[in-house]
Amino acid sequence: MSTASPSVSPEAAQSGADRPAPCILIADDQPHILDALELLLEPEGYRTEKANSPYMVLDALKSGSFDALLLDLNYTRDTTSGREGLDLLSQIRSHESQLPVIVMTAWANVELAVEAMRRGASDFVQKPWDNARLLTILRTQIDLYNALRRAQCLEAENRLLRTQGLPEMIATAPAMQPVLATIARIGPSGANVLITGEHGAGKEVVAQTLHALSPRASRSLVAVNTGALPEGTFESELFGHVKGAFTDARADRIGRFELADGGTLFLDEIANIPLRQQAKLLRVLESGEMERVGSSKTRRVDVRVLSATNADLHKEVDEGRFRADLLFRLNTVEIHLPPLRERREDIPLLAAHFLARYSQRYRKQMQGIDPAALQLMLNYAWPGNVRELDHTIERAVLMARGTTIDPADLGLTPNRPSTQALEEMSLESVESILIRKALSRSSGNVSQAAEALGLSRGALYRRMEKYGI
Repeated sequence: MSTASPSVSPEAAQSGADRPAPCILIADDQPHILDALELLLEPEGYRTEKANSPYMVLDALKSGSFDALLLDLNYTRDTTSGREGLDLLSQIRSHESQLPVIVMTAWANVELAVEAMRRGASDFVQKPWDNARLLTILRTQIDLYNALRRAQCLEAENRLLRTQGLPEMIATAPAMQPVLATIARIGPSGANVLITGEHGAGKEVVAQTLHALSPRASRSLVAVNTGALPEGTFESELFGHVKGAFTDARADRIGRFELADGGTLFLDEIANIPLRQQAKLLRVLESGEMERVGSSKTRRVDVRVLSATNADLHKEVDEGRFRADLLFRLNTVEIHLPPLRERREDIPLLAAHFLARYSQRYRKQMQGIDPAALQLMLNYAWPGNVRELDHTIERAVLMARGTTIDPADLGLTPNRPSTQALEEMSLESVESILIRKALSRSSGNVSQAAEALGLSRGALYRRMEKYGI
């Protein structure tokens, strides 16, 4: 083996960096080869782990995380063909589709190199190796691997991106002052928070404000509506999956927990998680450990969990629909957000805020809200809370003929429509009115409204999204 050394140590090595040094799994059946590679790599800033058989390689990959694999192609079955190593490479690629694998053999030939690359090898070196070349290949492959992982994170973040910037926390009503005080106290902590309140009351804005006040503010806030996740995809969405885990798993995918690592995960509509999935969520909250679907490799994540619901979780626990131990993990601190009808003092400010937003978005020169329109908003019950006010102002900006929002522009129907009016309305308009009335009668409780309408919670949520309630 050549004794030449590289001119640059690996960029990923831990020379003063916070992250751990790259870990290389070395697989060879000859102890002196393992020792030689360890002596070469560790002074260059790498950590190493050894395996001397295909079984040990597969076992190490199942239980640990590595940045690259140096893989010998010849073991005990034979000594020259490389068949055992090629078969092992195929097994590795069925579970680790992206891990850099650099294969090594003392009997290199063109056919074997081509077959190794066809089966997914990242590169190929011949024994005895040149130290500088081997280290260059290793460094390049690890850099590519890290770039791919960063690209996956960015792609996942782009899929989840909803709006630009942090929504403004508008709250001057007396009923909101205890909420603001609690947010100020616990925002900088790492405590898990359960945010309760009616649908559309602004629970996501509270979560975003808590994240912005925390030491994790520079990292991602990942939001997921757990109520909208089908049970069949719940684990894949939250924990990710590996290629081949199920029919449509054509590539590895990062889950929401990994995406939020070092940051904050916001779980909306937490009461809708099925009991079977609650146990898996509890395990991550208790241990910080999880596995992607289809993989037995345990991964650790550091995530602050903020959750939200409009259901009474204590009642759900009593009725056996929600785990008590999961509730204890979620509500280190509980913040209850009052409905808009209990903080009417905020309606003028919220309406002005939304008016400015949509005037700019739709390039309309709106000067304000007519006093009669404002009075109508102050008298309205707002079963959809702040979200409904948001959609109402957006519609009003679009419908306004002049520069001022008039009562007719709001489209509010506080009075019961006559039989003649119903006959003239579309099915969608009637359904929207019935949903708003059901929510109003149930004080915004979606479960009660769904039961009154003869719908499932999920079906009602879909209709509420459709009509902007």
